[in-house]
Amino acid sequence: MNGTPKENDTQQGRAGVPLVLTRVPLDADWLALMAPCYQVMPWAQADAAARDRARAVVTNGSTGLSADEFATLPALELVASFGAGFEKIDLRVAQARQVRVCHAPDANGQVVADHALTLMLALARGIPELDRGVKAGGWEALRAARPGLRGKTLGIVGLGNIGHRLAKLGAAVGMQVAYLQHEGTQGGEYAPYGDAVSLAAASDVLALTCPGGPQTHHLVNARVLQALGPAGFLVNVSRGTVVDTGALIEALTHGVIAGAALDVLETEPLVPDALRTMDQVILTPHLAGRSPETRIAQHEALAHNLNGWFAQGAPAHPVRLPA
Repeated sequence: MNGTPKENDTQQGRAGVPLVLTRVPLDADWLALMAPCYQVMPWAQADAAARDRARAVVTNGSTGLSADEFATLPALELVASFGAGFEKIDLRVAQARQVRVCHAPDANGQVVADHALTLMLALARGIPELDRGVKAGGWEALRAARPGLRGKTLGIVGLGNIGHRLAKLGAAVGMQVAYLQHEGTQGGEYAPYGDAVSLAAASDVLALTCPGGPQTHHLVNARVLQALGPAGFLVNVSRGTVVDTGALIEALTHGVIAGAALDVLETEPLVPDALRTMDQVILTPHLAGRSPETRIAQHEALAHNLNGWFAQGAPAHPVRLPA
């Protein structure tokens, strides 16, 4: 397919430029730049007529696109995830409909890894609790020794782009690195473990950087937390569904593990009351991957995916669909 998207649209006998529905907010300057090539409409504003002619949808991993939603889009050609994750996009329906799916791999990998390391250090050193205590007038009573990370073992579940970056950061602060091994994982010099329980038992910090979805649902359960132990910390920058929240609250309540730092929750944006009151818990609002730089990178990846499909017939960053 040659020419601009608008030219190709005309060549195919379709009036106007491709209509793209978006389920995530996009920056105004990017929308202005892309306006000559695409009509972008928020999902919530699209009536039945708009859905009938929409040729692309922009979503993300946690919002996705369900089978029922696919069914309302008869002209759909492309689903673009605004980020690396795509776990809630129904890939089997996409395959059956011959709809292409694409994403933005590693657009935010470094900042997510940075955030995970920040959480690890803050959790081990008790930074939020110390900050609150000093501001409340405490000082001497707060100066108890706090554990560091040097010499400890960092266990990583999900040794992909983010996991590899976190492994390098962990090694840089003197940690030993282990990981959960599965088919296709390249661990290099890091220590492989065949299951989550044995990895947790070997780890001082268990960090989750894996995809969400059915394959990792409640991968971290009561057995894994028991194996992590009373001096162990859990850090989750992946998806909330990877952790059994009820089991985690029980483990934190009874000292089964030392603490947890969570950027994601199963119930987000709702936060369980029990987690709100625990000093050994650090919570951030699913922003590990957000920075001005990653925002630019995600918009650039989206543009390459749209242009790749509508101008050349192939998105720049395709997702492999199930057979």
